[in-house]
Amino acid sequence: MKLVSTLFISALVVFVAGCTQEQQNKISRSVQNWTGTNGVLEFYAGDKLVRRFIKIDKITTGMGTDDNKPRSYRYGYGVLDENFNLIADPGEKKVYFEISDYGSNYIFFENPR
Repeated sequence: MKLVSTLFISALVVFVAGCTQEQQNKISRSVQNWTGTNGVLEFYAGDKLVRRFIKIDKITTGMGTDDNKPRSYRYGYGVLDENFNLIADPGEKKVYFEISDYGSNYIFFENPR
């Protein structure tokens, strides 16, 4: 049993090492999407925080329907943190959001709490 585990892990390491950086990133994102994250997305107008979404599992790049090419926006679901306290308070709901690549000032990070 120990030999089988060692061989499996060795094969996995060889497989990942043989992948391009983009393939490794895709594998990492799929594992992260499966395990989930506790992301925070903040939007700024100059130096002022104007909108915050918390409890984001993932942000997805929009893809074209016919050509399957990436679009210039990303989207996801998160709780709108209306009072900016990084906590999903009663009454704060999970909502859909979109982020344009054109002129958006935003930061995405893992919630430290």
